[in-house]
Amino acid sequence: MRTDQSERDKMLLDPVGRRISCGKERATVRYVGHVSPYEGLWLGVEWDNPERGKHDGSHEGVQYFTCRNPKGGSFVRPQKASFGVDFLTAVYLTYQTNAEEVLNEEIFISSKKLEWFVVEEKRFENLPSVVLNHCDVNGAGVAGEIRKTTPNVQWLDLSGSLLSTWKDVAAITEQLDKLEGLQLSVNRISLTSDPWAHRQAFSNLKLLALNNCDFTWLQILECAPMWPRLEDLSLENNNIRELQRPEGVLQTLKSLNLSCNPLMQESVSRLSSLPRLEWLNLSNTKLSIIQLEDATQATCTDVFPALKNLNLDHNNISEWSMVNELAKLPCLVKLSCRDNKLVSSDGNPKTVNQMIIAKLGHLLYLNNSEISFEERKGAELDYIKMFGEEWLKAGGADQPSTAFTCQHPRYQMLIEKYGAPEEGELKKPEPFALKNQLINITFVFPDDADWEPISKKLPASMVVQKVKGLLHRLLKIPPADLRLTYTSHKVTLDHTSLLYFYTESTNQAGLNTYNWHLLVFAFEPVHKHLVAL
Repeated sequence: MRTDQSERDKMLLDPVGRRISCGKERATVRYVGHVSPYEGLWLGVEWDNPERGKHDGSHEGVQYFTCRNPKGGSFVRPQKASFGVDFLTAVYLTYQTNAEEVLNEEIFISSKKLEWFVVEEKRFENLPSVVLNHCDVNGAGVAGEIRKTTPNVQWLDLSGSLLSTWKDVAAITEQLDKLEGLQLSVNRISLTSDPWAHRQAFSNLKLLALNNCDFTWLQILECAPMWPRLEDLSLENNNIRELQRPEGVLQTLKSLNLSCNPLMQESVSRLSSLPRLEWLNLSNTKLSIIQLEDATQATCTDVFPALKNLNLDHNNISEWSMVNELAKLPCLVKLSCRDNKLVSSDGNPKTVNQMIIAKLGHLLYLNNSEISFEERKGAELDYIKMFGEEWLKAGGADQPSTAFTCQHPRYQMLIEKYGAPEEGELKKPEPFALKNQLINITFVFPDDADWEPISKKLPASMVVQKVKGLLHRLLKIPPADLRLTYTSHKVTLDHTSLLYFYTESTNQAGLNTYNWHLLVFAFEPVHKHLVAL
């Protein structure tokens, strides 16, 4: 998308700081002028994608501009750059020229799906949402025209635009009196010197997405006075490391997404001063532990007093003390903690989930699954048995030691709920070791008597693809020509790995004939005989 020549000439009068696009790449203009020894005018640009650049803004020893990345800069001719179009031009092009193409797209602002509307005869008065993602919008255009043309817009997507300042954004939003949701992801918007001056332009805004905008948390706090009624803020994949306490701003926030930011874990507790925060996403932030002691210094009396839903997926959490910390959250009912490093003594992921349920008494959902009454009861009873021996050694019913209570703060409460475990019920923890997770598998060849049975000890979690790779190395037969089969005559299969072998081999079969047929006939610890199909 290109501006006409007069618009380009206007942009070139003061281009530094403006945004441009070259094909699918976007950049910020840092320099305009001559570059020796070449003739003509050049734009020195800093690319959003540093891999697109060639240098740091210098050429043959002369520094024309600077870049944060040593390879983030380039020089381009003005005629190869697009400075974009104004808001209403983008609306006309998108909703009339490209209507059939864009109607098939699914567009979201945060988690809200926007609906496309077909408009006729350039009538946009009833549009409730406008989606202009990657449409190179550079500004509001003629003053007052947006209010006349699209007065009922409530949801607006300007992700991947060429807006360069909050002043440019505000010039658009101040004409949308009903605007509640704004998507500004994949932009590079410079800070404003006076955020309070734009407060009215965002006075009704409740949802804001600023994903992949290279903001720091301090910059977000500097901008926050512009958003007096904000409830949902998404900051995924920015440059957020250290969190500062949001004093006097973001106090209406109910949902905060900080996923895919390299957070300093000791600063997470500084968010506890947000009195209405109900949902917090800290997934993929490299956290290993969350410490909530700092909350006593916050303005609120409780730790995250309204937090109901916490996402800690894809992190480095390995200490059970972290789960004990989460028990301090008074309203926490939903927790997602998948793909972390928490382990139990038996090495079973299901036991990890049981321990989380037992430690967090108010939890209703774990990893997006509702916790049933039976599941909670079973988890708490197993937890009592699992650590019963430690409890007895620590003092038992008389008075458990402080060390034991710190590690298992809910244990005594569970004893009062269910009673102390009997000696025969105590589960002795088995050290996690690979040898304890192995099962015996014997392969036989019913179609070829010349082959002797082969016995191997394999991990219970080993999938069929890995087994075929092993057999390929042993037998020198292509994996595609191998098939694992078994038959059970009224046998109750109580080993999940055996069921997994059957399902995976059936799904992977694909062809009806195979040269080799392999049979699993002995599968410990089931100890049942399986015969050929």
